Amino acid sequence: MTRNPLDLAAAHEETRAAWNTNAAHWDERIGEGNDFVNLLIWPAAERMLAVQAGERMLDIACGNGLYARRLAARGAHVVAFDFAENMIARARAYPPPPTGSIDYRMLDATDEAAMLDLGERSFDAAVCMTALFDIAEIQPLMQAVARLLRPRGRFVISLLHPCFNSTYGTRMAEEEDREGKIVTTYAVKMRGYMTPVTARGLALRNQVAPHVYFDRPLHQVFGAAFVAGFVMDAFEERAFPPDQPQGDNPLSWGSNYSEFPPVLVARLAPR
Repeated sequence: MTRNPLDLAAAHEETRAAWNTNAAHWDERIGEGNDFVNLLIWPAAERMLAVQAGERMLDIACGNGLYARRLAARGAHVVAFDFAENMIARARAYPPPPTGSIDYRMLDATDEAAMLDLGERSFDAAVCMTALFDIAEIQPLMQAVARLLRPRGRFVISLLHPCFNSTYGTRMAEEEDREGKIVTTYAVKMRGYMTPVTARGLALRNQVAPHVYFDRPLHQVFGAAFVAGFVMDAFEERAFPPDQPQGDNPLSWGSNYSEFPPVLVARLAPR
């Protein structure tokens, strides 16, 4: 379904309802992380953040608190928020971190004024991990984070790579007889990219309800950041290594698709 600005408010509320419905299933499946988190996203994010004990950090759209707990484990004091109350309830159910601290809050990342109430120039760093494509409008978020960060602060984001892993994409396998040898070639087919699209999808197999993806080309994602006054000073496209076990499904992300990065991680800094 092509994005229509008139439909954003309804899509936003549908997103909230879906995450509340899926909260238990998501937390039980992801919990403290999966291969996407542990092999692709977190190693790059950790390098870019270079967390120092005692820093104050913001975790935007924190879900079940997975990244907030990792930041606190490194001694950070984290304010973590989400707009889905059931996700925040799952996050609060985890034991408190042995170091650092986490303050979980209910807050909407599209509400710039509410975010600014957290305290301008009061955070050393912020993260938004695989959530920008769940947010109906990202310009208010970028504007707010630029004002929440202290001088020399950093904002690390990760997202599904829109060039290879969006609702426009299909993972393929083609088998051929090549000079007497049966060969399987794995590829990614993209039906579109430049036109932003809002579509329903399943992040996890068998999740209770589909949720809404707001797919945007890279120039729109980073353009929103640049308009807010950020510059990008680190960028990594993250793919599974060729020796990554593929698992039971040959079409799932893994070694069969090691030439295609399903996620990217970037660091933004205020000018």
